[in-house]
Amino acid sequence: MQGNQAYLIKTLKENWRREMMAVQLYQAAADMESDDRRRQILSQLVDVERKHARLWEERLQAQGVDITDLQSTIPAAATAMRNRKGVPQAILLQQIEEVENGNAAWYQSQRNVIDDPEIVQVLDVIDKDEADHDSVVTDLAKRPAGSAKSRLHGLWGEERHRGNSGDWVGDAIYGVNDGLGAIFGIISGVAGFTGGKYVLMSGLFGALASTLSMGAGAWLATKSENELMESELARERQEIAEDPAHEAEELALLYELKGFSTAEAKDIADRIASDPDELLKTMAAEELGIHETSTGSPWRSALFGSGSTLVGGIIPLIPFFFMKGIPAMIAAAIISIAAHFAVGAAKSLITVRSWWASGLEMTAVGVIVGVVSYALGLVGASLHL
Repeated sequence: MQGNQAYLIKTLKENWRREMMAVQLYQAAADMESDDRRRQILSQLVDVERKHARLWEERLQAQGVDITDLQSTIPAAATAMRNRKGVPQAILLQQIEEVENGNAAWYQSQRNVIDDPEIVQVLDVIDKDEADHDSVVTDLAKRPAGSAKSRLHGLWGEERHRGNSGDWVGDAIYGVNDGLGAIFGIISGVAGFTGGKYVLMSGLFGALASTLSMGAGAWLATKSENELMESELARERQEIAEDPAHEAEELALLYELKGFSTAEAKDIADRIASDPDELLKTMAAEELGIHETSTGSPWRSALFGSGSTLVGGIIPLIPFFFMKGIPAMIAAAIISIAAHFAVGAAKSLITVRSWWASGLEMTAVGVIVGVVSYALGLVGASLHL
């Protein structure tokens, strides 16, 4: 029994020592920080680590341990790091991250051997606090400039930002592009392989297959995107229910980025947070990029995607309805190249590139596809495949 108590006391002292080492390192980083907001964040983390150390002090006192000599157990390296001048802050932040990772593993191992409910409760408190600020440490180490953006980025935990991809214009343009490129490649290859025979039939079946494939793909993609949005909203709704103060802090920091003062941002966020539904709607828009109009229609995407693919696939086949052989292939090449330029220019409607640059790029791609496919067809024919 005494052996178990001695082991417990030794473990509690080590817990305290680790927390105080973190205090020293966070304080050193705060002392050399020139950005007010980052210094405030680091100072808050110092307070958190001091709180953890006090929790272990209380557990030690409950075991009848005199804690007056604990200060001497703080690692000399941590104290020296704090007192040294000119140490790059990046080194401190990297060391802090290593210490935090080591502490997390250390505390997790204790859960397997200690069943004292009061100690387990302390571990739970520390785990929650560390989860709240772990990403902040990583983010501070990565970002030399701070302000609200660093803290906000940490709070979001590198969450993905998403936009609306259900634009029917994009579906239509990319559908035409897909159909045009695929069918032009098919008929070029078949023409090279057969000398111009069966081009129309192979092109029609290719267009049909591309149309069905694009329609099914657009339907599944939009449906999956809607389901992902719903999942993110459900997660955000749960986070608001579990910790509304945390979500309000995120929102306040975001409004700081928009130019509001800290007091103004907090006031706006608090007002919004008073209504959970409004907070969800606002966080969905600001944090996740999900608006009321973000949800796309799978059937509309399928319709525009498949319809435009069919249009793109038919364009290279038009000459073959009226002509045959090499003349039809030459006409198809001219029409297809012109159509590639037109589709490329149309892409400028949904991109930031100029119409002529986008058109020339698409034309070059079309020419390459046609030439390579025709050459492969000739090779196949020469090998009697």
